Amino acid sequence: MEKNGVIELLFKTKKEDLYDGLIQQLEKDFLLANVPLNITRDIKSEELIKVLVEKIYFLMMERFSEYLNVLYVIDIPEKEFQHIEVTDTVEVSSQMAFLILKREFQKVLLRNKYK
Repeated sequence: MEKNGVIELLFKTKKEDLYDGLIQQLEKDFLLANVPLNITRDIKSEELIKVLVEKIYFLMMERFSEYLNVLYVIDIPEKEFQHIEVTDTVEVSSQMAFLILKREFQKVLLRNKYK
């Protein structure tokens, strides 16, 4: 995962006062996929990244069908998968976490813009 990209994305959500909305959207979409994320509303950015990467890693290794369900619910575009560099599972998990955060931010941003 491009660490700077994730930090920049999370900084942008805080700057635009959308961080709470991002957390809510993550919780909502993971629950829709029947995969509880178990995060609190006051979670720090660094901890959020860590929890998300660990959850993605676990799903990829232990519950692949649930992993696919999460990606379906969140609506990660297929073209995004083509840009993932397959090195090892931890790195792929990190890259997927970034794609998930990016997509969830888009949802929150659009909802906020058009409400």
